[in-house]
Amino acid sequence: MSLYDDAVLVLKQYEDQTELRQAYLDHLAEHPDGLWKLCQAGHLTASALVIDPESGRVLLTLHRKLRRWLQMGGHCEPGDLSLEAVALREATEESGVSGLSLLPGGPVRLDRHPIPPPCNCHFDVQYAVVAPPDAAHEVSDESLDVRWFGYDEVADVADESVVRLLEATRARLAA
Repeated sequence: MSLYDDAVLVLKQYEDQTELRQAYLDHLAEHPDGLWKLCQAGHLTASALVIDPESGRVLLTLHRKLRRWLQMGGHCEPGDLSLEAVALREATEESGVSGLSLLPGGPVRLDRHPIPPPCNCHFDVQYAVVAPPDAAHEVSDESLDVRWFGYDEVADVADESVVRLLEATRARLAA
């Protein structure tokens, strides 16, 4: 299965945010290159919130370009086979944490947000990954810092999209 086919299947199976989900599917239908950074109409990305449920904390990155605390994530690459693989690869690369495991159930949320030209927006497919106990992390070239935050600290440092992702992740963990 191609990455494009995987993305369409994942989005069709995602049951929340129906209008936004349809916008993602419409974008892919109109732009067969909509997975790639070169698509100037916008492109899909995959991200993952690194979570340590036992300690009640999340690992965020201080993004080098945006200078904001965010979840790990990024662009699809030609060798990627699935959106889950993109999210897991990006989370591992940007956090330096090995042994991450995807939270079951597929994407936790979708978040479409504007980005600077030449592209218009990211159609982000957001996952959550669980860190092993006592996971060691490292700062990547894409980050200024990587740091653990308690659930109750996230709203003080991150934007509303990260807060919504954490809320949805915690709801999934409680289900």
